[in-house]
Amino acid sequence: MKRIVARLWKLIRGPLQWRVLWIAHAKFMVGVTGVVRNEAGEVLLLKHRMWPADRPWGLPTGYAVKGEEFPLTIVREVREETGLDVVPGRLVQVASGYKLRVEIAYEALHVGGDLKIDGFEILEAKWFRPDTLPDGMQESHIQLIKQAPLA
Repeated sequence: MKRIVARLWKLIRGPLQWRVLWIAHAKFMVGVTGVVRNEAGEVLLLKHRMWPADRPWGLPTGYAVKGEEFPLTIVREVREETGLDVVPGRLVQVASGYKLRVEIAYEALHVGGDLKIDGFEILEAKWFRPDTLPDGMQESHIQLIKQAPLA
């Protein structure tokens, strides 16, 4: 039976193989988070309107759009949410095990732009020293900050 399946697979080369794979496998959204630091080593945190009221503070984050390189997702999200420009750095974490998403985190360095928050999603944006993070932070984001210490 395995040989028959292997022969059939070879016969349907190209786009049809990709269609079969697409149908047969799970689909995921990709959430991308940035541990954004300035030259002083402070971390950019955002107070998110749509997050739980007891945990509104966290790192800039958003979903990758189709065809977007993941480091560029954080560049786009930070610019959309804060008006700031960042340069992505090293990969900090890739986490799976969620029902419909994969989470990826990158370091990023603030390189310019003027702070102008998106009032729809973001209530406030501030720079914090890693040892003085605000109450009401996402625990997973605290861990990302610890995993991405200033080099």
